[in-house]
Amino acid sequence: MHDRIRQILTEITRLEDELAIALQEQQVRLRYRFDGSKIRFDENLRKIHHELKTSIFTWLRKSEVRNVVSAPFIYMMIVPFAFLDLFVSVYQGICFPLYRIAKVARSEYIVVDRHQLPYLNLAEKLNCVYCGYVGGLISYTAEIASRTELYWCPIKHARKVMNPHRRYAAFADFGDAEGYRMRLDELRAGLAEDDAGPDEEGPPR
Repeated sequence: MHDRIRQILTEITRLEDELAIALQEQQVRLRYRFDGSKIRFDENLRKIHHELKTSIFTWLRKSEVRNVVSAPFIYMMIVPFAFLDLFVSVYQGICFPLYRIAKVARSEYIVVDRHQLPYLNLAEKLNCVYCGYVGGLISYTAEIASRTELYWCPIKHARKVMNPHRRYAAFADFGDAEGYRMRLDELRAGLAEDDAGPDEEGPPR
């Protein structure tokens, strides 16, 4: 891998570490803690949250017509999303062991916890559950797809790709036939050993 790419990936890793620290500091500032699967706020802050809660009737009355009209179309998507969840989970459950690819931990991508916020009413909590599930499912699916792509076709595209997944930088360059043949087995082997990246020169963890 080119030195410039390695430098960029190192910088991305550094920034990700800084982000993790900042998020931890924010957790302390907002005075909440984890109690198993539950999130606990300080009692005084919890009271403030309850005072800021909008009743579902007031919330519905103030909602824009376009939001109400579009809601059924949004929630109808739960059917194809549920099927996607089922099929990609079955796919990786059957195929990844055959390919010797480490399985993607579904629980690390689909995170549903915003409904525990006391300042949200029932409708807002339902929206947050839906968005947490669907957004996480898409990330979960993308991670499964990225590992599959690395196994079967780790070659960069000739054209620019918007927001490529983190393994893309380790792919062989478009048109580099020798590099592709030389690195294919190495990249595949890395998937069994490290679920965050193909090798030490791969994308950041």
